[in-house]
Amino acid sequence: MMSESKTPESGVREQGMEAVVISDQKLNYGIRAMMQERISREELDRAFDARFPKEMQRKLRGGRVAVAGLGGLGSNIAVMLARSGVGKLLLVDFDVVDVTNLNRQMYLIPQLGKPKAEALPEILNQINPYLEYESVCVRVTPENVKALFADYPIVCEAFDRPDQKAMLVRELLTQCPDTTVVSGNGMAGYGNTNEIQTAQLMRHLYVCGDRKTDVGNGIGLIAPRVAACAAHQANKVLQLLMES
Repeated sequence: MMSESKTPESGVREQGMEAVVISDQKLNYGIRAMMQERISREELDRAFDARFPKEMQRKLRGGRVAVAGLGGLGSNIAVMLARSGVGKLLLVDFDVVDVTNLNRQMYLIPQLGKPKAEALPEILNQINPYLEYESVCVRVTPENVKALFADYPIVCEAFDRPDQKAMLVRELLTQCPDTTVVSGNGMAGYGNTNEIQTAQLMRHLYVCGDRKTDVGNGIGLIAPRVAACAAHQANKVLQLLMES
């Protein structure tokens, strides 16, 4: 068994060479408690009642969704799902917040240097502190895909690198055959946003994006098209939850 040590200040547990951040109610207790003092569950429920039918709320609150990659796509997806009231989110990423992320990701300057798996729940708890957020700071590999995602019926693939995207989609469809994957592919630059679409490629695979633009073409990743692709992914998740 791998040795484990815990750093109370950050909630980081060292397991061998990998750091795992568990950032749910415990890690973000201070922020979560402050937000719960500002607004009660009943107040939020009344606000949702004014916007969503009861049956829709029930299905969303019962939803369990994993987001793999907490960058431009993943951080936007998570915020949209939290605003929609999805009951439990698993957030997975090994990276830290960098200044180069600020042009398209949800993070803030005071969070620079923090693990994204720690920083994102801080934001989500300020949107809805009554949902469940579990974060794992780890690099996703074929060896840990099943352990991470097998309990989640929907996984949003939100990685940056094409090889990592392909790996995760392949391994999820193979190792977790009952899991539906919502992947992002093609959102670079500032071109026609209407080219970003959602397509079902397999029974358990949806791909969102224009499926052609790439940062390797020298056009970069800019907030509007990244957010548009993330919105497609989040919307497909909501559709799947409502159809379940």
